[in-house]
Amino acid sequence: METFSNVFQFGTPAFYENGKVVNGQIVNDLAGHWHERYFHNDNPIVLELGCGRGEYTVGLAKKYPDKNFIGVDIKGARMWAGAKQAETEGLKNVAFLRTNIEFITSFFSADEIDEIWITFCDPQMKKATKRLTSTFFMQRYQQIMKPTGIIHLKTDSPFLYTYTKEMLRLNPYPVLCSTDDLYGNDQMVNDQMVNALDARALQTHYEKQWLERGMTIKYIEWQLTPLTAWTEPEIEIEKDTYRSYGRNYSSPSNNE
Repeated sequence: METFSNVFQFGTPAFYENGKVVNGQIVNDLAGHWHERYFHNDNPIVLELGCGRGEYTVGLAKKYPDKNFIGVDIKGARMWAGAKQAETEGLKNVAFLRTNIEFITSFFSADEIDEIWITFCDPQMKKATKRLTSTFFMQRYQQIMKPTGIIHLKTDSPFLYTYTKEMLRLNPYPVLCSTDDLYGNDQMVNDQMVNALDARALQTHYEKQWLERGMTIKYIEWQLTPLTAWTEPEIEIEKDTYRSYGRNYSSPSNNE
């Protein structure tokens, strides 16, 4: 990972060439300067949080060469695949940041981010503050996103989908699209649903698992208009009762 020019890792020599720690706080010199110091253009910056293998990061970058994409995750072994693909294919609008997402405000400045994609993240059913769609994270995203910024959630988890809908009900974010069956909903045809249709076009490793098991994919898209106060959901939500396959899982089609 340290040999990739498109990867920035917390705690490695490559990272510390651009950053430092002051009183335990990560201070990154790229924050506020990703356009001129890495991408060398003024195109919108889009984050994929919990990017895993970086399939969405790379897929979106190839689909939208006029945007810049940064995959963020703490697990380097998975991220390596996307970083390697982007480097091999010479994709200049892709970068990867290896860090805990709790520290996201240390790596970007106000109004620097246009969109966020959250794809098949751990629903974190035990602790709300760890959920990537919690008000804990909404407050952090607001610090780095433009006032017109868009967030996309794509998930297999009924728990996370229900929780996120409740969070959006309690906090006045404009919801642009919401469906509990992304591939079964043929009504998404108006202008507000364009991103939902784009979400159909890319499928991650884990998404293919869920579809093979007959599960529906949930999708919500909302605008992160600035708030000054947040209300965290306190409702009881039925827990998910299934698990993902292991990392060595091979789909039936791959075994044929």
